Amino acid sequence: MKILLLAALLAACNPRKIELQGAGASFPYPLYSKMFEGYYKEFNVRINYQAIGSGGGIRQLINKTVDFGASDVFMSDNELKENLNILHIPICMGAVAITYNLPNNPKIKLTPDIIADIFLGKVKKWNDKRIKEINPDTALPNKDIIVIRRSDSSGTTFIFTDYLSKISKVWGENIGRAPMVNWPIGLGGKGNAGVTSLIKQTQGSIGYIELTYAMEQNLPYAIIKNKNGNFIEPDISSVSLAGNIEIPNDTRISIVNTANPLGYPISGFTWILVYKEQKNEQKGKGLTKLLYWMTHEGQKYTKPLNYAPIPEPAVKKAEEIVKLITYNGKPLLKEGADF
Repeated sequence: MKILLLAALLAACNPRKIELQGAGASFPYPLYSKMFEGYYKEFNVRINYQAIGSGGGIRQLINKTVDFGASDVFMSDNELKENLNILHIPICMGAVAITYNLPNNPKIKLTPDIIADIFLGKVKKWNDKRIKEINPDTALPNKDIIVIRRSDSSGTTFIFTDYLSKISKVWGENIGRAPMVNWPIGLGGKGNAGVTSLIKQTQGSIGYIELTYAMEQNLPYAIIKNKNGNFIEPDISSVSLAGNIEIPNDTRISIVNTANPLGYPISGFTWILVYKEQKNEQKGKGLTKLLYWMTHEGQKYTKPLNYAPIPEPAVKKAEEIVKLITYNGKPLLKEGADF
């Protein structure tokens, strides 16, 4: 009897450690990896995250095999009608860079019409006269353009095809925007890492990846003409300017093809998706505290990894959304995130 009592007391003094499971977008994986490492060191809470793509993250959340999903594509109104209990919490903003593999990897400029026609298969050579006209001082080879794109359901693809749909009537009417589309051309790679690897291995290739992947692998990326006619390089500043707009209460918004004269045109938010009503109180508290931390203290990890922190209006919206998370109908977030 004394042994059982002692065991009960020890269990009460040493509650089981929380371990959270997440899956989804590879777009923010370098950031999430660093955030979760820092959170573990500070709070001793382990977060296991699998970068399986936005589509996979949403599926696993709906199937309730993870505690949270992660996605660069917000769920549609129709999808939310079937999953009314799912919330979107913005974590950061990032750039989809158009990167390539050419001799000496020169810095090149690209316009929206050229980008669309490359991915439609209409511009086939690197020394095409339209590319040469805007890059007169660059030696462009007489090489075939080899398009590399995602093979899996991807938020990065959603951001990129959202952009293509807005700048190309042909793309918008025939292919559209989606996490996975019927590509007219190209070789497929899985995840941002897979596309990055294929581009590095394939001379003459071009593809789209999150900026951090290009920078980590020393791949060049294009300077892109935006809606205002300015050629803009992807960086923290130009992404932040693209996201400096009014944020809806549910935070589901596209920021591609920005009207900001200095904004980068292929930018996007990325979200963590959770159930409003949690089934496990201890895990729910742990998840809510994590989300509050990621949208506040955790933002210090964004800029060193070339992601843009969420703007202050989005932070306030995120707070309001996190306050909606409940267990047995009662909010899990206490005032000041004091659990």
